[in-house]
Amino acid sequence: MTSAWDITFAVRPPRAVFLNFPLNHQTGKAGDSALQRTILLEAFRAFETLWLPGQIVSLPYVWDPNDHGWEDRDFGPGFEPYGVGASLQPGFTERALSRARSTRGEHPRVYLGETTDR
Repeated sequence: MTSAWDITFAVRPPRAVFLNFPLNHQTGKAGDSALQRTILLEAFRAFETLWLPGQIVSLPYVWDPNDHGWEDRDFGPGFEPYGVGASLQPGFTERALSRARSTRGEHPRVYLGETTDR
């Protein structure tokens, strides 16, 4: 399930169901269990009927019929895609770089934000 049509189209997963909802809210609004259930059931049905790799089915649901402002807030001017800009995890870049510099050819294990060599 996806709410990023352009990325899904570019990546071409084996099968996908698209909803024009804010990112990470593909199953609907919190607390709206009836809509969440409907979306999931339709997604499962779609996955049963998609026969070609790369097919994307769009479900007809609308996040808020009276307000499309979330699209401007999520994708408008000033929007920073994930992975661009400052990290939300302090020290993440340093830990990632230290893993990349591992000279033994092994990948260190990460436990709850700590890096430990095997």
